[in-house]
Amino acid sequence: MNWTIDPTFYPSARLAMDAPPEKLAYVVAFNPKALSSDHSTKERGDVLAVIDVDPDSKSYSQILSLLEMPYSGDELHHYGWNACSSALCPNALHPQLERRYLIVPGLRSSRIYIIDTKPDPKFPSISKIIEPETLMKRTGYSRPHTVHCGPDGIYISALGNNKGEGPGGIFVMDHFSFEPLGMWEIDRGPQYYAYDFWWHINQDILLSSEWGTPPMIENGVVGSLLMDGQYGHSLHVWDLRKRKHLKALDLGNEYQMALEVRPAHDPRKLYGFLGVVISRKDLSASVWLWFKEKNDWQIKKVIEIPALKANPEALPSLLQPFGMVPPLVTDIDLSLDDKYLYVSCWGTGELHKYDVSDPFHPVLEGCIKIGGIVARTPHPKAPQKPLLGGPQMVEISRDGKRIYLTNSLYWAWDEQFYPAGIEGWLVKIKAESFELEKDFFVEFPGFRPHQVRLQGGDSSTDSFCFP
Repeated sequence: MNWTIDPTFYPSARLAMDAPPEKLAYVVAFNPKALSSDHSTKERGDVLAVIDVDPDSKSYSQILSLLEMPYSGDELHHYGWNACSSALCPNALHPQLERRYLIVPGLRSSRIYIIDTKPDPKFPSISKIIEPETLMKRTGYSRPHTVHCGPDGIYISALGNNKGEGPGGIFVMDHFSFEPLGMWEIDRGPQYYAYDFWWHINQDILLSSEWGTPPMIENGVVGSLLMDGQYGHSLHVWDLRKRKHLKALDLGNEYQMALEVRPAHDPRKLYGFLGVVISRKDLSASVWLWFKEKNDWQIKKVIEIPALKANPEALPSLLQPFGMVPPLVTDIDLSLDDKYLYVSCWGTGELHKYDVSDPFHPVLEGCIKIGGIVARTPHPKAPQKPLLGGPQMVEISRDGKRIYLTNSLYWAWDEQFYPAGIEGWLVKIKAESFELEKDFFVEFPGFRPHQVRLQGGDSSTDSFCFP
């Protein structure tokens, strides 16, 4: 147990922005062969890659190590730290915690790896494995997805129940033993689909979003369900302390797959942003603002990104009847000063930068193009190499100066929208000038990278209890 406060913990986002720059990035990447093969041969497990992101290092922009999982077919996806700045919150103070372990779920296998980043952060090791049977027995859930370190435990969302169907929800793990404690919800209300969640921690409010049940997503987008408006389209408001559902904010079933949840980092601000993948009406994507007004929670669309016309022959079969390439907003991220929102358009191959100083009226400040279903825009370091995949998971450094992007979404969806296959890559962006760093292009032969975590924390890791 650590008896001094972890130096990577900060009481406020304002102070966290003065933290030293990250020197390492951790990236989970899955092995697509393990999911597409007939399993007649043993395939390699997924990996946690450690990347040198220190510009002064001789190994800058290189993979320093690969920690391979002992099982194949986990499909590592989203993950997070065991502890963060929320440990300093006065309502559940745990300053003895240490940001040391990465909690890494297998979205397809329902297995959870506890990975120790000490004693050598460049060569992490597996400390513990929670098997699917244990997880399902203790929590009633499967398909663990989003990990957030709270002041009183580790919270993890799950897409399915213990039979691999609905409803999904949230469960809690112990900070110290990493044992699953059980289902979080006491009064779950009407929420059936699950995906992302986060909170306004000082106000004891949790927000959760919707995707679909495992059968609706694990084999790709089901076109009939999409056109019938059957995927998730609500944001749910919860009493965090009482673990009770308060209200559903329904966007309307035109808007399908309400995914990433990004609340303001300043605990005095009661608003946040929700990314929505697609509109049934015109294949556009959108970002919505939730806010509290007159003592009531409301939601409003503040950004709309149109689909682009395309030659049907250049499109995957799912999109050919429309002759359009949709933006497919699959991730959003908010800088720690709550000023800039970055929006990944995985379909069109664009990363948008919005000034959201006035959250009700975002202003588009820039657009970077890389990859894309039709465009296949190359990176400056390899200008002759068309890139498949597009901006997917986006992560911002604590000081807001650097942005990291990966290109793979989810195996079955990769196969639908990029049937020629995806070769994994990680890129870095200079936030101020909003341009790709020309010498930073990390390739992942045989693997597809998804989420990035930065050593010491990043803009989608911590929650803060002080302004």
